[in-house]
Amino acid sequence: MQAIFDHGPLAPCPAPFNLAAYVLARAGTLGLSPALAVISPDGAETWSYARLEAAVLGAARGLQAEGLQAGDRLLMRLGNSVDFPICYLAALAADLVPVPTSSLLTAPEVTQIAEDVAPSLIVAEDGLALPAGAPCPVLSVERLRAMYALAPATYVMGDPDRPGYIIYTSGTSGQPRAVTHAHRAIWARQMMWDYWYGLTEADRLLHAGAFNWTYTLGTGLLDPWTRGATALIPAAGVTPDELPHLLQQHKATIFAAAPGVYRQLLRTPPPPLPDLRHGLSAGEKLPDATRAAWEAATATPVFEAFGMSECSTFVSGSPAHPAPFGTLGYPQEGRRVAVLNEDGPVGIGEPGVLSIASRDPGLMLGYWNAPQETAQRFQGEWFLTGDLVSMGTDGALTYLGRADDMMNAGGIRVSPLEVEDALNAHPAILESAATEVTVKADTTVIAAFYVANDTVTPDELDGFVSGRLARYKVPRIYGQVDALPKGPNGKLLRRRLRQQHEDTLPGSPHQK
Repeated sequence: MQAIFDHGPLAPCPAPFNLAAYVLARAGTLGLSPALAVISPDGAETWSYARLEAAVLGAARGLQAEGLQAGDRLLMRLGNSVDFPICYLAALAADLVPVPTSSLLTAPEVTQIAEDVAPSLIVAEDGLALPAGAPCPVLSVERLRAMYALAPATYVMGDPDRPGYIIYTSGTSGQPRAVTHAHRAIWARQMMWDYWYGLTEADRLLHAGAFNWTYTLGTGLLDPWTRGATALIPAAGVTPDELPHLLQQHKATIFAAAPGVYRQLLRTPPPPLPDLRHGLSAGEKLPDATRAAWEAATATPVFEAFGMSECSTFVSGSPAHPAPFGTLGYPQEGRRVAVLNEDGPVGIGEPGVLSIASRDPGLMLGYWNAPQETAQRFQGEWFLTGDLVSMGTDGALTYLGRADDMMNAGGIRVSPLEVEDALNAHPAILESAATEVTVKADTTVIAAFYVANDTVTPDELDGFVSGRLARYKVPRIYGQVDALPKGPNGKLLRRRLRQQHEDTLPGSPHQK
């Protein structure tokens, strides 16, 4: 029996189509109903559906007045505020291609992105790094906000397969890759509503992340708005220990967060949460101990999802179909998924590379300006994720690790080559290796090991790479070594380096 799971295709995306128009299709009906509440212990800033759509279409008109044409890229350098999703949807409404980026990126990283996507406009908040060399005009966030009051633009409709937006992910080559998604990608997200979220119009979904994180943008904002629910987002400055009381105060029915947030919230007993039905987790594997502690403390389950920047989440457990213990869950209805080796689908229970059908409407169009790397990921009817899994007889998938050396930093994939390039720029470093290591039962961090022609302290290296990498990519552990482990052909053995480090930890079965 082959490891292929096919729920049958999702209904085709309608045409003509516009992502922003689809997300806000219910705004006219819902009117003054709350679309968004930005919450803090001091209160809430509420945006109705009518106010939200007016701001999006006003900003769309303003962007058009800047002379931008359909298909032009708009680089977003915005922080943790409602301006982030408004700018994103306004660009899409006007048929521009928004490129959202993390506010943590450094000037060299942003410069590389600008050189890659050649934006026609940058919308920027004071204090965030900008590309060197002024590649295009910069629009301040204050000018963007002034556009919200303009007469509404008309949604620009078109081919659902045309480029919609670009997000960045770490590539296996060490260079961040621009993942280009079509407008139709939002159409595919409805498969998550029943097969991960259990999302209804009556829900109040609190996402713990910042506005400018793609996990928050999709799960915390776009999906609730498409469904007609209410999104609850913590205001900038809200701390994890304040979240449980905000869940209680604002009667959240669904809570979404990365596993690390669940761990932080469990440091003190949460208050009663009578309105909460369940939690959602994604970005990295939720440790079993964390799941059990949350369920014991709140009497609510947590449903986990697995995905990637190239296809968002497509495997999950849900209230209607919980994942069997120890598995990622099931392919969502409407997906076609297989486990492959070099000869094709493997048998049930055998390890292989998790792959999703290339016809999936949520799958990327490709990597921007990288046709060769795009072609490597598409193999006939399949897109190869690079993650190793096995499939049970019921279709449930068990995660076995990565087929490459990609690392996970708080739910964001990071290439070791990118970290090593930053380290190797130090004049005293001869060579280096970055890898993800376990520091305790449910926690991993990025570690860097290096060979140098002199003693180089961790503090010195930390300061050096911090000017070249976003903070989440900076190693948390440094170790100077005499040599790095390599195979007979000279290939760096990062996994052996990881094992050597973990064998020295207290409690390791290999420690003497």
